[in-house]
Amino acid sequence: MAVDMLFQSYIFVFLFLPVSLTGFYFIGNRWGGMAAKLWLIVMSLWFYGSFRIEYVFLLLLSIAFNYGMAGKLRKRKRNSGAAAGMESGNGKNAECCKEAELGKRTAKRILAAGIAGNLALLFFFKYMNFFIGNWNAMGGRELSLLHIALPVGISFFTFHQISYLVDCFRGEVDGGHLVDYMLSVVYFPKLVEGPLVMPSEFLPRLAGVGGKKPDGERMMRASCLFILGMLKKVILADTFGGAVDYGYANLGIMHGWDGLLLIIFYTLQLYFDFSGYCDMARGVSGMFGIELPLNFNSPYKARNIVDFWKRWHITLNQFFTKYLYIPLGGNRKGKARTYCNLLLVFLVSGIWHGAGWNFILWGLLHGGLYVLTRMWQGRRGNQALRGMAKAFGVFLTFCFVACAWVYFRAESVAQGNQLFRLIFANDFVRVNRNLAGYFNLDEFWYILKVLRLDRWEFGHYILMAVFTAFSLLLVFLGKNAAEIGEKIKPRVWTAVLFALLLLWCVLTFSNVSTFLYVNF
Repeated sequence: MAVDMLFQSYIFVFLFLPVSLTGFYFIGNRWGGMAAKLWLIVMSLWFYGSFRIEYVFLLLLSIAFNYGMAGKLRKRKRNSGAAAGMESGNGKNAECCKEAELGKRTAKRILAAGIAGNLALLFFFKYMNFFIGNWNAMGGRELSLLHIALPVGISFFTFHQISYLVDCFRGEVDGGHLVDYMLSVVYFPKLVEGPLVMPSEFLPRLAGVGGKKPDGERMMRASCLFILGMLKKVILADTFGGAVDYGYANLGIMHGWDGLLLIIFYTLQLYFDFSGYCDMARGVSGMFGIELPLNFNSPYKARNIVDFWKRWHITLNQFFTKYLYIPLGGNRKGKARTYCNLLLVFLVSGIWHGAGWNFILWGLLHGGLYVLTRMWQGRRGNQALRGMAKAFGVFLTFCFVACAWVYFRAESVAQGNQLFRLIFANDFVRVNRNLAGYFNLDEFWYILKVLRLDRWEFGHYILMAVFTAFSLLLVFLGKNAAEIGEKIKPRVWTAVLFALLLLWCVLTFSNVSTFLYVNF
């Protein structure tokens, strides 16, 4: 898979983004908002096609299918509503009532067919090989695995369109213009990794898009947010990522300390990777005058697992709450049913993130602790205790989340278990030198020379410790980028500082990897 068009790439920063912004504002001021939206659609398809051109046609086919199904839903709902509203004599016309009921049933069948079509597409590309592999493992007929690549962002645009169909069925959206709908699906800042914005929330935001001159202060704040996100990704996340990739590829020569560090490193890598992407997406979108919702809010500061899921991937949590948890009955059918619904939501969340038993286990681990926490919160008399134990709660939640991430990162449950066995083997010797060597960044070369750390056997370990400690301080004590962006003032020193940060990021692009959530 080509990754040239990721946010943290030369082609995006120096070609795609300037061309997109210039064309958007020029076309919007010359021909109006609708032309500007069409320009954004074209640029978004270019962005998506840079990963794999054939999947642009798959995306367009998916859009055509869902918009057509939504049209049938709207028509059927209007007809059934008109029939239900007709009255004759002393009461409703029996034939009209019958027609209205028939229309409702037909609308439900259309909705079911639309959802089934989207899930079938997702299952084929994302889960078919997982299903075939497990079928073969159970002793069934030997089936050959399919040679298909996972379309980038398929989970996001599929779930977005499912929510669109459901919202049309419920009457929360009127369908919208085809251009608005297409833009809501393909809009490149959120296409490959979210946020998973609900159509009922996003479509109204497109009403006034285009036809306006760029706002200087808004552009500055958005640019700073974009740079802060890039800094998290290319400097912090990818540094940890190099060590993580090496460690997981060489678990056979790792020891106890190495295993513990791998857990911490991946926990920080995923944090800065996802946080960085969310900041960059909101920053880029802000440049076009389109606000994306907050999707990441310092989740490692959470005092319990319930609080964590209010902060991590916020839009996905909202999606499952609205379209799965509440339709299942939510908390309206007793405690037992509530807890079962919560476990099911987390099971689906695990499956959504990846086709593997390790993702299912990860989802169930979170679901189990979530249910236990809800049970504990439901007990009387523990409010004071929770207030006193905030810091301890943050620590325990972080430890649990970090350990659960092992199965999220591992290629299989067995590999995750292997990492934990390293730790419990009590074989704590010196940290692997190659693992520590990934923190010997080129930017630190001068510091190493001046302090003569390059000649000292433990120089790499000091850099690793300082880099990790600094990152942990940012996680637990630092403000998130959204909070910083709101307080930024248009000053010369601010422009100089962020220009230098951008330069630092650009100089490290050659060592940058893809965003982790692209794979999910």
